[in-house]
Amino acid sequence: MKKLTLLGATGSIGTQTVDIVLQHPELFEITALSAGHNIAGLKKILEDIPAKTVCVSEERDAETLRGEYPDITFVSGDEGLCTLAAADDYDLLVNALVGFVGFLPTLKAIESGHDVALANKETLVCGGALIDRALKQYGRVLYPIDSEHSAIFQCLQGNKKEQVKRLIITASGGSFRNLKRDELKDVTVEQALAHPNWSMGAKITIDSANMMNKGFEVTEAHWLFDLPYEQIDVVMHPESIVHSMVEYCDHSVIGQLGAPDMRLPIQYALTWPDRYFYRQDEPLDLTKVGTLHFSAPDMERYPLLALAYEAGKKGGNLGAVMNAANEMANQAFRNKEIPFLMIEDIVIDAVHTVPYKELETVQDLIDADAWGRQFALDKIRSYKE
Repeated sequence: MKKLTLLGATGSIGTQTVDIVLQHPELFEITALSAGHNIAGLKKILEDIPAKTVCVSEERDAETLRGEYPDITFVSGDEGLCTLAAADDYDLLVNALVGFVGFLPTLKAIESGHDVALANKETLVCGGALIDRALKQYGRVLYPIDSEHSAIFQCLQGNKKEQVKRLIITASGGSFRNLKRDELKDVTVEQALAHPNWSMGAKITIDSANMMNKGFEVTEAHWLFDLPYEQIDVVMHPESIVHSMVEYCDHSVIGQLGAPDMRLPIQYALTWPDRYFYRQDEPLDLTKVGTLHFSAPDMERYPLLALAYEAGKKGGNLGAVMNAANEMANQAFRNKEIPFLMIEDIVIDAVHTVPYKELETVQDLIDADAWGRQFALDKIRSYKE
């Protein structure tokens, strides 16, 4: 029985993680979880998951819930997330949080002697160097949950890293993959959220529409698999059947295929090195898929993908600034405060404006995040005025 602490339980990855746990009650037990502001979703999860400790965003919600669930310990806020991560009564942290808020709990889990199943991209995009240092210091491991990194992880099994020629990350192209840049000027939030393949949270779906998400995944791959950016490529693959590939020094290419279902990589992260049965209504049938397509990405069409390579290679505070500006701009677009293409303008300007600084401490990272958020906020306010 593997005891899990699940952060972000009411989000897309979180609820699917709960599904996996309920499919395998003999393998997993969720002893602690976080739920943010979604109290209704939390209550639904607690009907099936007898967690002992729960974190919510607001202390007032925690106070109310203490009266309703006297047998559960409720904590709140960022401090509560770190409390859950630093506890010693679980085996694996599943980080399904969205945004920079996921960094500190990941670090706390590693420092307290835990491995982490990671779906929180921002942990490595913002502070990959700090996480890498902690992993080596405490001898812990990250298990990837993103479908692309899970695919690479699976393709590496049984092979030698020094024989890898390159990683090939596939990209669906998102909601607007069939539109030219001049057709993006007036696209709506509703159109952006209509992803053709995947069912994901709102923030990541917008990131997919402008390929910021894919840029983040390039940075994740760099830190997860300890390879330079020059050995990490992106290939457009609209069907989302081949989740990613690894090319070896003999030019043999190994890919991982599956239906676009996040429960598959979630379960693999929880059960590695073993595989267990997974109940799927529509498993992959290549005879029904018929044809798969691949093409090179257009970096002018997707400038945020190009920016992610640039920021990743330079390192320092640029990843944190890029993420912070993107979080603010992405939210502003979803709030219908700015147009879609302005997300790119804000993020690119932030990365090209911030004074470069190496990340030596967590405070350096927090300062970079704050700088990026303020820069984006000023741009958003200026546009609205």
